[in-house]
This record gives sequence, C-alpha cells and structure tokens, in this order.
Amino acid sequence: MNIELRQLRHFVAVAEEMHFGRAAQRLHMTQPPLSQSIQALEALLGTPLFARTSRSVTLTPAGAALLPHARQLLQDVQALPDLARRAAAGESGRLALAFVSTADYSVLPPFLRQFRAAYPQVQIELREATSDLQLEDLAQGAIDVGLLIPPLPDRMKDELAYMPVLSEPLVLAAPAAAPALHAEGALPLEAVADMPLIIFPRRIAPAFHDAILGCYREADLVPRIGQEAIQMQTIVGLVSAGMGIALVPQSVSNLKRPGVEYRPLAGNNALIETGLAWRRDNPSPVLHAFLELLGKTPVC
Repeated sequence: MNIELRQLRHFVAVAEEMHFGRAAQRLHMTQPPLSQSIQALEALLGTPLFARTSRSVTLTPAGAALLPHARQLLQDVQALPDLARRAAAGESGRLALAFVSTADYSVLPPFLRQFRAAYPQVQIELREATSDLQLEDLAQGAIDVGLLIPPLPDRMKDELAYMPVLSEPLVLAAPAAAPALHAEGALPLEAVADMPLIIFPRRIAPAFHDAILGCYREADLVPRIGQEAIQMQTIVGLVSAGMGIALVPQSVSNLKRPGVEYRPLAGNNALIETGLAWRRDNPSPVLHAFLELLGKTPVC
C-alpha cells in the first residue's frame, strides 16, 4: 500500500471544509482531480472516508478515525527539515557521558547545567564509571565522552583525543576526632602518618594512586594502607567511620559527611587532573557541540 502525502493533504482539506469545492479552492486545484484523489485513497484503504449526498459531505466512522492520524503525519512531515537541521547542528540527539566520581563534586554539575540550558532537546545518558572502565567503553563505542583521570594508555593515544578541564590540589580527609586536627589550618602529612590510608586501587586510576603515594615519598614516609575502595563516596564514608585518612581532590570537600574534616596539606604541591576523552573518529554533532561548550563553561 503506497499512500501519498498529497492524498492525505487532500483528505484533511475536505474533512475540514466538508465541501469538495471549497477544499479544491483551498488547495489551488480543480474539483475533479481532488475527487479522484479521494476516491483513490478510499480504494487503497478499502473503505469510504466520506458519506456524500447532493447536499452535504460528512465523515464516515473510518474517515473520523483517520483524520487525527493524518493531521499528525502531515505535521511530522513539516517538522522534518527543522529536525534534520537541529540534528546536524547538535541541537538534538543523544550524548552518552561517563564520569569518575570525583567529577561529580567539581566539573560535572556546571557542565551539565550549561549544556542543558543551551541544548534542551539533547538526551544525556549519564553513567558513573572508573577511568579504566571508561577507556574500555570508549574503545567499544559504548559512550561518546568520558570525564576521567589521565593519562591515556599509549596504545590508545592515536584512537582517543583528550582535553584537560580541571587541575586541583590534594587535601586531607580525616576523622574529625583525630588528635592531629586539634591544630588549626593546613596539616603536614607527618601529623597523620600513623593512621591507615584509604586509597583507590592503582589499576583504577594509576596517576591518582601514584600522586597520593608521591606525597608520602616527598615526606619520607611509608603509608600504611588500610582499605582500598573504588568510589569516592565509599572512601569518604570509611573516613567517617574512623577507618583511616584519605588524600582526595579539593573539590571532594563539597561532599559533607558527619565525622569528616577536610584540611589543606602543608608543604605539598601535588595536583590531580581531570580531563575529557573521546574517540577521534566520532562524528556526532552533539559531541562536538558539547566539546565546544566546555571551552566556554567556567568550572565552579
């Protein structure tokens, strides 16, 4: 069955005018071709759409049932050029975005606010994932973009592009009852060196893990690793439970937990970088609109 759009336009015009002559004038055509078009449509559908008398034209039950669907189809067709334009400009479509848990307390919220305001018709699919899992998903095309902790593996540098978006210092997260916290202000790592360290496994974020251990090396200390956890919420929760201390990006101090106090580290300049990675061969207009917006979005 090949119903033509012009037949639907003819049907809707007659249904709205309830008069073949007026419908023909509205369509800028003569009445005989209009009548033939309606008859051909009725033949295709296998049922009359109009009940005709010498005095009136009315819709049959089949015609009344068809009318709203025909109107919707014609509206959808009219919307196609704008839909295609918006999709080509990255103004509609889908963006699959993964993020490390630390980004949830720093760059992710302002990025999402700005992008949602600029592109309200884009569907954003969010998933929290560690850096290693994001790299796997990027390689498989399961996500468009990832907010992760670098570096990228050498084997993937030709495949993936990378943009740094945030660099921030490490701070101390310690149980509020720790004796060392009786002192005010920044604390040297030596003040809490006897407490167990809660840390990410190295395979999850090698640069993050190494930066933390580097802080101990600079202070001529050897950490006593008490627990490993892959989620920042879990790490801070373990600190809250008095299980030890953690060195976390400064933005994580936005995560308030009872029994946890955040302090600057005295005499330490270690920085943790968060960046954006995506496949170089990803042609998505939505992705490129997102990347363009990032350069204009203040991190707060």
